[in-house]
Amino acid sequence: MLRGAGPLLRAAHIEPSLAVTLAAGALALGAGLGGRTAAVVAAVGSGQLSIGWSNDWFDRRRDLAAGRTDKPIAQGRIGARTVAAAAMVSAAACVVASLALGPAAGLVHLLAVAAGWGYNLRAKRTWYSVVPWALAFGLLPAVVTLTTPVQRWPAPWLLIAGAVLGSGAHFANAIPDLDADRATAVRGLPHRLGRRGSHIATVALVGAGFAAVVAGLRDPVLGTVIAGLGGAGLVGVAYALWSRWERLAFRLVTALLVLLAVLVVVAGSALA
Repeated sequence: MLRGAGPLLRAAHIEPSLAVTLAAGALALGAGLGGRTAAVVAAVGSGQLSIGWSNDWFDRRRDLAAGRTDKPIAQGRIGARTVAAAAMVSAAACVVASLALGPAAGLVHLLAVAAGWGYNLRAKRTWYSVVPWALAFGLLPAVVTLTTPVQRWPAPWLLIAGAVLGSGAHFANAIPDLDADRATAVRGLPHRLGRRGSHIATVALVGAGFAAVVAGLRDPVLGTVIAGLGGAGLVGVAYALWSRWERLAFRLVTALLVLLAVLVVVAGSALA
């Protein structure tokens, strides 16, 4: 059982799944949810796992045809049925955990998760591949604020920041696999823009997301800190992309997302 846990976690895209879950947990704490933070983490975590496992399940034939050495199913390290079962179980758990947050928050979160599944099923092969990422990340703060007793939508700047940062994460995630994807007829927006265009889009979108947060917080001191940390992070992302350390660039982008969520909490700014 333990031997199969490693491949199963890899098939879940565990690093970005954990990053999104941590960001949601940080925002929940910042919104004053207290013990309810665990409910948000359970809903977001199970949803992210379902998206990750469904991705590898749906892509299993393309991954095998492309000779992907980083995908457990294509390597024969885990069975497709096992990953499919994990995706279904986590999706069912996500439905239960999401609705436990309340009708509004639950439906919004399930819409975000549905966007992730829609990307896996179809959108990743189209020019609008970025839309599910923008939708899912943009709605994440709303899951938190709609779980609070006041049940309000988040401030517009937070919705915009989430959508823009999610769009940047999409490009960073796609870049390392551009060549393998082209060989299996995957033609998302990053593939159409090409490697250089996707490099530029990643840095520009993540930078714009940080700028949206700085403008929204309206705190000159914290804004300077966020701008400095964001600038340093973007330099690291740009250098990793330029050096063709593209998987490292994606990890840096996900780390920046978590850092930004923590900084928003530190700011003590009202999310709604």
